[in-house]
Amino acid sequence: MKIEQIYTGCLAQGAYYIESKGEVAIIDPLREVEPYIERAEKDGAKIKYIFETHFHADFVSGHVTLSKETGAPIVYGPNANPSFDAIIASDGQVFKLGDISIQVLHTPGHTMESTTYLLKDETGKDHAIFSGDTLFLGDVGRPDLAQKAADMTQDDLAGLLFDSLRNKIMPLSDDITVYPAHGAGSACGKNMMKETVDTLGNQKRVNYALRADMTKEEFIKEVTDGLLPPPKYFPLNVKMNKEGYEDIADVLNRGTTALDPDAFEAMANETGAVVLDVRHQDDFVKGHIPRSIFIGLNGDFAPWVGALIADTEQPLLLVTPEGMEEEAVTRLSRVGFDATIGILEGGFEAWKKAGKDYDTINSVSAEEAKPQIENKEMPVFDVRKESEYLSEHAVNAENTPLDFINDYMGEFPKEKTFFVHCAGGYRSVIAESILKSRGIHNFVDIGGGFGAMKNAGIPSTDYVCPTTL
Repeated sequence: MKIEQIYTGCLAQGAYYIESKGEVAIIDPLREVEPYIERAEKDGAKIKYIFETHFHADFVSGHVTLSKETGAPIVYGPNANPSFDAIIASDGQVFKLGDISIQVLHTPGHTMESTTYLLKDETGKDHAIFSGDTLFLGDVGRPDLAQKAADMTQDDLAGLLFDSLRNKIMPLSDDITVYPAHGAGSACGKNMMKETVDTLGNQKRVNYALRADMTKEEFIKEVTDGLLPPPKYFPLNVKMNKEGYEDIADVLNRGTTALDPDAFEAMANETGAVVLDVRHQDDFVKGHIPRSIFIGLNGDFAPWVGALIADTEQPLLLVTPEGMEEEAVTRLSRVGFDATIGILEGGFEAWKKAGKDYDTINSVSAEEAKPQIENKEMPVFDVRKESEYLSEHAVNAENTPLDFINDYMGEFPKEKTFFVHCAGGYRSVIAESILKSRGIHNFVDIGGGFGAMKNAGIPSTDYVCPTTL
């Protein structure tokens, strides 16, 4: 028996490859499916089943394409109603895979179709659970994403989640392994651990949601407390996962079309496409196409695209580092953004060489900004998450979280110059590109963000551990 976690850091997502006696099961595959097919070929094995834990909201799964390429059936738990052919398993149903078996445990709460898959080894002993978004390490799945579709409140779903955990998962042996669908950084939970694999016994000790003496009322309150609104692209990804989508090969062929600067500019004007610059933030600061939006591949690229661009059908034109064209289109497709229509051939340097206008961002070091901040000569806007800001922030700084930057447009001064910063420089440049696209140019970026500001001795509030907030 082989179990391999295939973890994608930029999505904080875990897919799983399980093999026994030449038969393979894939759980929650990513959109690009060739790695799974090649992995099975390397083992001389055949993909027999594609298991989906639920209709994912934060990424587009590869189940439809993988089934088409391999002939393996897609398996969902009870209550699923996809538009394509799939096995809708009953609670407790067992699927044989070589010498091992996978049992369906219906665990509604995150969504109504949410299912945990219990793997039993060659002797029939419980070995591991693939818990999807039902159980994370240190957390559980948020219960608010399916409330409209299921005509239920988030409290109703949280109550179901409580029952699922107590009746289906917590009675299992402490020594079984927990393989969740997501880790720290995912918007599908609140406060996940950085680890991606653990034992159920340890989770019973450290996960607040598995506290043995917790009442259902206490669980509902704790699980629903502090939930931020889900990103706007989540329902669009659910729709694609439920109804199907375009083959990724077609998306890549269209999206990587090379356009010289003149054609690129004409295409942007004709289609109303958003020009998305995915280079490093330092390169964007030094020069970029006017009104382009920066979201760099070196950070949490796909989730920020989903949160800030939101409309998966919005046409996109990309400015990429050399050699990263296909990678950028692939990462966009993972979260359902299939409308990339071209890449700037030769990158930003080709744009400059063509003599076209470009813009820059005024950036200073934290040491340079320190006197003006301490003398309150310029307002400071902190675009980190509210929890980061409440934990510690520069004295007198205002919090305008990047996640909801559009809600704060009226807060930024129209005439007076102001500073913008985040934790290290990535998110602030995203925010600044959005400000510039809205005609707001009277700001200065603090290079290195809050970390550099602390090192420079800029006064900040006393630190409060985020877990106590």
